[in-house]
Amino acid sequence: MLGALTESLDLHASQITKENMLNTDTLPIPARLRRVRVRPSALLVLIGVLLVAGNLRAAITTVGPVLPEIARSTQISALLSSALISLPLVSFAVVSPIAPRIAHRLGLERTIGVSLLLLAAGLIIRSTPPLLLLWIGTIIIGVSIAILNVVLPALIKRDFPDKIAQVTGGYSAVQATFAAVAAGVAAPLAGVTALGWRLPLGMWAGLAILSLGIFAPQLRRRTVLTPVEEDITLELPKTHHAAWRSPWSSLLGWQVTLFMGLQSLIFYSLITWLPSIEADAGIPASEINVHQFVLNALGVFASLVCSVVIPRMRDQRLLAVVGPLLIAAGLIGISAVPQFATMWVCMLGFAAGVNVVLALSFFGLRTMHHGQAASLSGMAQTLGYLVAAAGPLAFGALHDATGGWTAIVAGLVVIGFILAILGYLSGRRRFIGNKIRTPH
Repeated sequence: MLGALTESLDLHASQITKENMLNTDTLPIPARLRRVRVRPSALLVLIGVLLVAGNLRAAITTVGPVLPEIARSTQISALLSSALISLPLVSFAVVSPIAPRIAHRLGLERTIGVSLLLLAAGLIIRSTPPLLLLWIGTIIIGVSIAILNVVLPALIKRDFPDKIAQVTGGYSAVQATFAAVAAGVAAPLAGVTALGWRLPLGMWAGLAILSLGIFAPQLRRRTVLTPVEEDITLELPKTHHAAWRSPWSSLLGWQVTLFMGLQSLIFYSLITWLPSIEADAGIPASEINVHQFVLNALGVFASLVCSVVIPRMRDQRLLAVVGPLLIAAGLIGISAVPQFATMWVCMLGFAAGVNVVLALSFFGLRTMHHGQAASLSGMAQTLGYLVAAAGPLAFGALHDATGGWTAIVAGLVVIGFILAILGYLSGRRRFIGNKIRTPH
């Protein structure tokens, strides 16, 4: 699938490059003074996007499996330790609104490059004593990932406008793969060296540096754009304000935003508290460790399925309803029939993968312009991650108040049903600022 995709993308890129070369020949200025911008290979762009995506969850999913050890070694409370997952989400909400302005000033490629460098620094700082650096590094990680979260959908909308679902599915699969590996190896690695939990928390700086090295050629990107392509910024140009409606004033924009927020709340609550919920249900510890890997790994399969299915569907209502309902069913199953926990966790992982691919795809599928897609992405991640950040902390506090996990499971089931309603509304074939069936 990716082979066919990259072949078509390379052909598209080569055609644009030829057109740009012809366009430069008509310029009246001397050739040595022209600022010729050469588009990199579409395959190179795609590889860069996929590698960058690999960094977006590994830094967070690696925390959950070693959270008890962090709490013990640093002598912080369980509620405070859960903030190590919620704090990056707060950073997402705070930084997302200004990320488009940063990208407008630096450019898409350079914004991604700086963010990767910042992410590597944050990962190293987080794993270094004293305790204060644990929190400082966590904030830096949240800031860098927040910027990457906003600019990647805009990059995809701009460079792959006809392959949004496929490319989004591909980078979601890579994202889920690294998230699963990070969750699966964290606890074993923490137990085999004297560094303890600091090793799995800091080692992913290597992936960020590797990604920056692969992405580096694009930092020199200088593209001669045709008049149709000339707007490459993340912010809507003033001349388009009348044509492109802001998602902040659109009911559809709010539906997508709430879908993004609630699916994120469910996911981050699961990676934080699912082990405790399973332990309370009597599931053996050996199975729980495997389930944390399975939960993230099934997201890879879901991403690949969605990348194939979404382009073939008239709209996304079916997937957007089934995913949340599977979340509700999986949580009920773990509580009521824990002997089939592996099946329920597989269901949860697949459903969570479907939900996140849909949430990210909606940024492009529900908009008519890459600037509008960036605006919706910023809105959804500003408010959505603020909602998501409350999940682990709120459920942790609820557990302290009730002494059990029944209320937490019930709350997540209710949220699953609400998410199904939002999925139906967001999945309709509609476009922000346009009531017709297809954009022209």
